[in-house]
Amino acid sequence: MTLTAAKPHPIYLAGRWVESDDVLTVLNPADPAKPAGATFHATPEQYEEAVAAAVRAFEVTRTLPAYERGRILREISAGIKARREELGRLIALEAGKPIRDALIEVDRATLTFRLGAEEAERMVGEVIPLDLMPSSKGRVGITRRFAAGPVAAISPFNFPLNLAAHKLAPAIAAGCSIVLKPPSKDPLTMLTVAEIVDAAGVPEGAVSILPMSRELGDRMVADDRFKVLTFTGSPSVGWRMKERAGKKKVVLELGGNAGVIVDKSADLDWAVKRILVGAFTYSGQVCISVQRMYLHEDIREAFMDRFLAGVAGLRQGDPLEPDTDIGPMVDDTAAGRTQRWVDEAVALGGRLLAGGRADGTFFPPTVLENVPVSAQVCSNEAFAPLVVVFGFTDFEDAIRQVNDSAFGLQTGVFTNDLANAWRGFGELEVGGVIVNDIPTYRIDHMPYGGVKDSGLGREGLRWAIEDMTDIRIMVLASPG
Repeated sequence: MTLTAAKPHPIYLAGRWVESDDVLTVLNPADPAKPAGATFHATPEQYEEAVAAAVRAFEVTRTLPAYERGRILREISAGIKARREELGRLIALEAGKPIRDALIEVDRATLTFRLGAEEAERMVGEVIPLDLMPSSKGRVGITRRFAAGPVAAISPFNFPLNLAAHKLAPAIAAGCSIVLKPPSKDPLTMLTVAEIVDAAGVPEGAVSILPMSRELGDRMVADDRFKVLTFTGSPSVGWRMKERAGKKKVVLELGGNAGVIVDKSADLDWAVKRILVGAFTYSGQVCISVQRMYLHEDIREAFMDRFLAGVAGLRQGDPLEPDTDIGPMVDDTAAGRTQRWVDEAVALGGRLLAGGRADGTFFPPTVLENVPVSAQVCSNEAFAPLVVVFGFTDFEDAIRQVNDSAFGLQTGVFTNDLANAWRGFGELEVGGVIVNDIPTYRIDHMPYGGVKDSGLGREGLRWAIEDMTDIRIMVLASPG
């Protein structure tokens, strides 16, 4: 299927390409007056058809042999790689992500599906001795994982390809059918990937990729025909979904308010270089974007001189230009909220060191200090190109300040003091501690997820497959 301005892209319903009367126009965040393309919202009838097909297809996918699941995933990986430039440009157009970062996202998706193939082929169980007391003599247990059932998946706008891949790849690997609701802001990327999925020969009905209204998405959350719900998005939406999900398994990858600690022993040049990436990549619209920065007072001035010089050197502009560092925010609403939060921080006594003023959907890299922790930019997820600076003299106090948050996704700790590295690992209330790098670091086979308001469960292929499967034990007894 080739996307044209004149014809909306059809949606992928259980192996068929269909249309509806509800056209969805996809805007270009860098130039909202010029749409990136169009597709359709699924109708309630199309949703019902997709779910019924997923239920039927599960009887096929749950017994699909590992070599076949592996083949499908490898072919999807190869198909994404072959269309790298096309997919990268599409992400830049409909998500506003700088093309350099968009191409990296495509490369990560290529890896994610390849890793899915490998995990499909090593879903091993274990043998458990059960003869721990006389009445259990002659018995042994064998465990195996079985696909849980059809999966309902909802993915976010900020990584329209790779975060959807982290739902689709483990579902196929586990032997589950799946209905994926891509983000309405940028659904064209996954609808293009659906062409690759279809060509790979997934079982009929096993995969549907359907943009939906909020009402249909709500129906999917509560639909008891699904046995797993996996959602990536905002905490307020995610936790309400869990309340409505019924008895199905729920995996929530939610928001963050990521902190980074720069100890006095840190390599400052490296820390500055990486935190510039962590705070401002994709205009901060990353749930593990650096939002709070804790600097040891001994190095604070030296660090800030270098950091602010680095901020001044960042180039904001057209996401299709290869030298653009920062593109637009996803829409006017996001830029407007960021402006209100920055204005509030300044009104509460905060000092603006860089940026701070929106220009349409573009918001410049913004640095604040002396902001009270009660301000929105400190206490909530900004999801914006801004970072707030704090100081500390005692490493334990830095840990306390990072932990003073409703969120707990990942934290970065720049230090060359091994004791502080271990202390951070032991005491930071987060899902991941990244030593000598930013909390924004992730590679796709590692366990990824948070605690507190940041979510429930873990992604990363092996861990996502665990959530999409049920463990079963067979007990073998020797008569006599």
